[in-house]
Amino acid sequence: MSVEKTERVWHNGRLVDWGDANVHILTHTLHYGLGVFEGIRCYRSDDGAGNVFRLREHVERLFDSARIVEIAMPYARDAIETAILDTLRANRMSEGYIRPLVYLGAGAMGLLPKDNPTQVAIVVWPWGAYLGEEGLERGIRAKVSSYARHHPNVSLTKSKTCGDYVNSILAKREVTRLGYDEAIMLDTNGLVAECSGENIFIVRRGRLLTPPLVSVLEGITRDSVIRIARDKGIEVAEQSITRDEVYCAEEMFLTGTAAEITPVREVDDRKIGAGSRGPITKTIQATFFEAVKGRDRKYEAWLTPV
Repeated sequence: MSVEKTERVWHNGRLVDWGDANVHILTHTLHYGLGVFEGIRCYRSDDGAGNVFRLREHVERLFDSARIVEIAMPYARDAIETAILDTLRANRMSEGYIRPLVYLGAGAMGLLPKDNPTQVAIVVWPWGAYLGEEGLERGIRAKVSSYARHHPNVSLTKSKTCGDYVNSILAKREVTRLGYDEAIMLDTNGLVAECSGENIFIVRRGRLLTPPLVSVLEGITRDSVIRIARDKGIEVAEQSITRDEVYCAEEMFLTGTAAEITPVREVDDRKIGAGSRGPITKTIQATFFEAVKGRDRKYEAWLTPV
């Protein structure tokens, strides 16, 4: 999905024109991948106003990611939150995708960045359903990738580190080349971990199951789904899931800022449940979209007005 050009980008403390938001060829992160980022969405409510979904939690995770990989943040959390809102306003956007990026600029080369300055950019753009509008309703086709997900002692899995996503790109390319929509990734023990950019949920015997936070990212949409499900009296368990348990699931769906809540109708050419969006998925999905659009007051604390 291509990025639609907007007008202004927040870069190192000021708003600049889209075409002026550039980096030097010796930018350290460009060569070695040590940088962190976030994916955030802003949703338009029925009155036309924009609200950022769980802004504080996303910014906290950005700072956690930086701490994990030892990048010193040059701005306070409140300053980044304000910059995100300023960038949306500068582009007159009440709905869209938000990408804060923290990276190491030009300076020392090699694997030990000594004096490289920490740079921060915030870009916003219009972005629809990551896996397609049809996918949100009908569900997508997924395949287990031959690429394993990161081990927590090889790549620190609680950080959204730029270079770690090469693993996701390889898996995504592999399965889409074969005609599937998304890659399911197993951990190094052969257990279900996550997809290339989404957390995984399955329904078995009426219970909602999701892999524990060991080799997977601590998804904010994942957390939101767990709360919605429990609010509706649906039993939720964080437990190890095997590949064959996925095949036998009554329902399956993926969660993430980009993917939102996307049903999975087929895995490895095996139909999941009835081969369509299941009733628990539909219920949680409907409540989620009511919440992000400001229609469900129970979850209004999740929204920050633009």
